[in-house]
Amino acid sequence: MVSREVEAIFARVLDHVRTLDPAHARRWFEDLHVLRLDGGSLGIGCPDQAQLEYLQDQCKEAFIRAVQQVTGHMVVVEFQLTSPGAVGATGQSVATLGPRLHPDYTFDNFVVGPSNRLAHASCVAISQSLGATYNPLFLYGSSGLGKTHLLHAVCHQVRRAAGGAVIELLTCEDFVNRFIRAIEEGNQAWFQSQFRGADLLVIDDIQFLSDREHSQEEFFHTFNALYNNGKQIILSADSPPTEIPALEARLVSRFNWGLVARIDPPSFETRVAILQKKADLRGVDITDEVAEYVARHVQANIRELEGALTTIYALAMTERQSISLALAQRAMEGQIKLASRNITITDIIAVVTRHFNVRLADLQSKRRSQSITEPRQICMYLARALTRHSLEEIGGHLGGRDHTTVMHACTKITGAREADPKMKALLDELTKQITQAMQS
Repeated sequence: MVSREVEAIFARVLDHVRTLDPAHARRWFEDLHVLRLDGGSLGIGCPDQAQLEYLQDQCKEAFIRAVQQVTGHMVVVEFQLTSPGAVGATGQSVATLGPRLHPDYTFDNFVVGPSNRLAHASCVAISQSLGATYNPLFLYGSSGLGKTHLLHAVCHQVRRAAGGAVIELLTCEDFVNRFIRAIEEGNQAWFQSQFRGADLLVIDDIQFLSDREHSQEEFFHTFNALYNNGKQIILSADSPPTEIPALEARLVSRFNWGLVARIDPPSFETRVAILQKKADLRGVDITDEVAEYVARHVQANIRELEGALTTIYALAMTERQSISLALAQRAMEGQIKLASRNITITDIIAVVTRHFNVRLADLQSKRRSQSITEPRQICMYLARALTRHSLEEIGGHLGGRDHTTVMHACTKITGAREADPKMKALLDELTKQITQAMQS
């Protein structure tokens, strides 16, 4: 048993975490409990495996900063799984087998609307009967529309219903990288047994197989082995199979064997419902008036809706105010101005080249040194985020690169932004400079 004093300290820590990292704060933080606070160590109990992994991956730094601010001491934070049967004799959490699933990405948290109804229904059907219907399932649509959410939701449901099922969930880039590593280590047999022995294989962003002949060959045989054994395959991409460039015809044919379902941008009503669901997940109260205001001004995708909600929540936490329409308007003022401006790729390149002290000719060249590659990829990421240009148009401005190169750059920078606070700060600063340049 911990003392009331320690419990009070932990409550203050949670409040600080919500202020320090509003983007990752969740309502279920209320279910966390303090196990100990002694010897420079804070032990936090978590009842759910997916939530535990989320805390370790996304929130540990915020918890460390929060407990240090509250106690005034350097404190190590340790998360432990405390659900029945999940804790070993030493008190250390026991990791379960299977992929790391996002705790938010469940069917219960998915908002169904006209734009995604078929995709959602097919995923629910698959989770109830693997390999029996819609095999393979191929989901496609632009970035940020909920494809990854549905992939995780299927895995969540299968894990709950069939705990012994072997689930492999990964990105196409990860699949390719593991295959390359297996070749380098002479361990292809192990690689093949890992994926061909799965009951459910889920691969996100399968378009990254483009122009990778050996990886396509390997995936072709993996696909056949799973399909012939009645195992379930789910794939996602930004375009339908027939529009993925440099993809072998035999793979295109197989991807079309089952159901191909498109996900479109959400309607106004769906956007309002998504905002309310996202707010509820974070333990944030917003009125219909606020949700409708945001939904009218943010239309592109769900990630932008989440970004707007984070901005509003952060301002409310900073000013210790409830979320009103006036506060939401103040919080989103900069984003609305940004959306109303006609930002061009040229504007973005001008800011990036000035910041990194490189030339446009360098970005358009074939050079692959880190000093050139990173600014080039950041240009692609910002162009994708701040303009309406297509992937092909963005690649055309940066040396005639194809759309898969642009997608790879966006994925890499997005991952770096989420993992590295310095990258997030850099991208925010560049976006600010671009916006200010448009306003001057």
